Amino acid sequence: MKATATLAPALLLSMPQLTDPNFNRTVILLCKHSDEGAFGLVVNRPLLTTGRVVVSLDPPVSTERELEVWIGGPVEPERSCMLIGGPQIEHEMYGSTPIAEGVSLSTSPDLLRRLLEPNPPLDTRLIVGYAGWAPGQLEAELEESAWLLSDVDRQLLFETPAEQMWERAIRRLGADPAALHSSRGVH
Repeated sequence: MKATATLAPALLLSMPQLTDPNFNRTVILLCKHSDEGAFGLVVNRPLLTTGRVVVSLDPPVSTERELEVWIGGPVEPERSCMLIGGPQIEHEMYGSTPIAEGVSLSTSPDLLRRLLEPNPPLDTRLIVGYAGWAPGQLEAELEESAWLLSDVDRQLLFETPAEQMWERAIRRLGADPAALHSSRGVH
């Protein structure tokens, strides 16, 4: 059996023909891709809430600081991870998994604790849920032109306002977002 060439790491940019509301105008950091499926995180969906976020840590942490939470996708919203950008030393400090140049993932309780402190590390996001694809599903969606592929850009991920990220990512590819339309086939 022939192994699938991995597409990860990459950014997946949703196209108008992708009608699932979970992925409308999304930018997804594709973290893993193989014959067994794919795993990614929506990176341009902050959770807009006025409620209180409860974080379970042992020993417990009390904070008055507002913690921004991002929606990584519709799968397992009760699970979380942290996306880290910036100096590699910080990535290593929290036992993170490298995804792309200057971008890592971590599930470290110590890093979560740091996010709750008054001066949290820069370029670190708490993300709940993820986007997942069964074997062959992402490839089929790419053939249907549901996604555009782009290189991972740490600056785009951490320095671009969430509401502008999709459009900027499309423009980085030389396309006009307003000119994209719903159709099948090659664009």
